[in-house]
Amino acid sequence: MTEKVVLAFSGGLDTSVCVKLLEEKYDVEVITACVDVGQGEEEMERAKTMASKIGGLKHYNIDAKDEFANEYIARAIKANAEYEGYPLSTALARPLIAQKIIDVAEKEGATAIAHGCTGKGNDQFRFEAVILAMSDLDIIAPIRELNLTRTEEQEYAASKGIELSSDKLYSIDENIWGRSIEGDILEDPSNEPPEEIYAWTKSWKDSNDEPEKVTIEFEEGVPVAINGEMMPLIDLIRKANEIAGNNSVGRVDTIENRMIGLKSRENYEVPGAKLLIAAHQALEELVLTTDELRFAEYMSTLYADLVYRALWQEPLREDLDQAFDKMQERVSGEVVMKLFKGSIQPLVRKSPFSLHSIEQITFEDKETDQREVEGMIKYHGLQAANYQKLNR
Repeated sequence: MTEKVVLAFSGGLDTSVCVKLLEEKYDVEVITACVDVGQGEEEMERAKTMASKIGGLKHYNIDAKDEFANEYIARAIKANAEYEGYPLSTALARPLIAQKIIDVAEKEGATAIAHGCTGKGNDQFRFEAVILAMSDLDIIAPIRELNLTRTEEQEYAASKGIELSSDKLYSIDENIWGRSIEGDILEDPSNEPPEEIYAWTKSWKDSNDEPEKVTIEFEEGVPVAINGEMMPLIDLIRKANEIAGNNSVGRVDTIENRMIGLKSRENYEVPGAKLLIAAHQALEELVLTTDELRFAEYMSTLYADLVYRALWQEPLREDLDQAFDKMQERVSGEVVMKLFKGSIQPLVRKSPFSLHSIEQITFEDKETDQREVEGMIKYHGLQAANYQKLNR
């Protein structure tokens, strides 16, 4: 009896080639599955159509958009999860996608899960770490195991009659939280990214000519309303993407440090993520103490690093989520942000948990006796002062 393998499938070059490689080189029955984390109906339909064209395969299209928003993106907002300056999108979605593929494999009685990752990227770690932690299934990585180049893949696809879109120069990964664009001329950092790579953000010259104000309301660290309209998180993210993108917010061009040690030029579009995280941080400044803010910054860096490095299953990530949940109990209120030509600036912050006191900070305050601070100053930095006296 031929063994079944479930292939994480997108309908692009890598995964389309994997179908035939699995059948011919590994002698298995292939079932394809594509997980919808907000890449759009067109992409989901393309995956379904490609699976059918390649061989009438049994195919699953799995809707996980709401789960991605509520169980993953919400956590990322609470944590202000940015890796080397950009909000995590692709890395954040991979654990959910892997788990959904596991579910299909178990339902189908498959013995293994396959993916189309190369041996140079991060996604191989992200998929396989979850599969190894959450199942007893084998893993097959045809592109990596056969050491195929992109040109060899294209030639193999042509030999098998696999018709692929010829107008795609770049490798693009998209979900509701962001787009990553790489490949072709973008691989060389000396090349300026052409305008054609962007789909969610307007250029500086084409963006709004007047600043736009956006009001975002949070409850316990999660955005619940935008411009006064309450809506589910996934709809709010879409709205934030639209508003921020129209104001040229969210373009990131970075030299990223991949897990295997390579430096890679990466381009991202994360307009809504940039807006919502900036608003969230602005509200935290109002309601969290000095020590909470300092510790939250440390936890945020650690959290993003764990997610990026394929350690979603790490107990420390779960511990950090619990810490953030407790800290975010007071991060409720309203923030007004100003967007203009790529910039984001907080204008208004309000919260019932605000630690800011107008009565205490005003220069007209007589209740707080200014003279009392003299004693504090005398002993502030006392040990440093003694050290300097010894060394004069």
